[in-house]
Amino acid sequence: MSITLKTPPEIEKMRVAGRLAAEVLEMIREYVVPGVTTEELNQRCHDFMVNTQKTIPAPLNYHGFPKSICTSVNQTVCHGIPNHKKLKKGDIVNIDITVIKDEFHGDTSEMFVVGEPSILAKRLIDTTQKALYLGISMVMPGARLGDIGHAIQKFAESRRYSIVREYCGHGIGRVFHEEPQVLHYGEPNTGTTLEEGMTFTIEPMINAGKRNVKTLADDWTVVTKDRSLSAQFEHTLTVTSTGFEIFTVRDNEAIEATHIPPELYKS
Repeated sequence: MSITLKTPPEIEKMRVAGRLAAEVLEMIREYVVPGVTTEELNQRCHDFMVNTQKTIPAPLNYHGFPKSICTSVNQTVCHGIPNHKKLKKGDIVNIDITVIKDEFHGDTSEMFVVGEPSILAKRLIDTTQKALYLGISMVMPGARLGDIGHAIQKFAESRRYSIVREYCGHGIGRVFHEEPQVLHYGEPNTGTTLEEGMTFTIEPMINAGKRNVKTLADDWTVVTKDRSLSAQFEHTLTVTSTGFEIFTVRDNEAIEATHIPPELYKS
């Protein structure tokens, strides 16, 4: 599959889909509290997407995935299936949202803390979000995909965390997962050259312990092998003539769609 450059009308549709995906995370925020189950969060998100937004939850039945969102708690790296286990104080959970609107996908995820986080969890979450912003700041025409991965890896490892290598960001548009693959590690000046009109996600998964992961018997849930905490943030963006535009910025982020203040990702 080759990389598809999006036209201005297609970019506008992705802008709409991205904003809707961000709105789901904004909506669910107040419900991530002690005692709630991830199944209850899934149902709220599903109802909001289908009934209020008139969007399609992309994960539902995608290659057999049984729910409308992914909820990855504590040592779960990604693809956690919502269930009836209650969240408790101190848990951290990634909620991953992908909606389809007018055939185009908007894909984003955010870390939530149930109650007060531990110092370890707070630092891991902070590092992961800053690593995402640093990776995004590398995006511009003529840059290389390796520049993004290198920036993320160097920053995370400088804080003694590890980068999950089995999963990566991806091209997105009419298709949920398309080219290119966007690695969160690598060497600068390597990989595909970025062009205006490319659309993809950046979604680093960063572990407090070692980078090794395993998939559970459900064939979906990915966890850290050493049971260390894992965190992830994700945005969908496009390469513009001057840099980037993020489609999935939330109302609790101190950034604009086209500019990330350098102080946000300084270590």
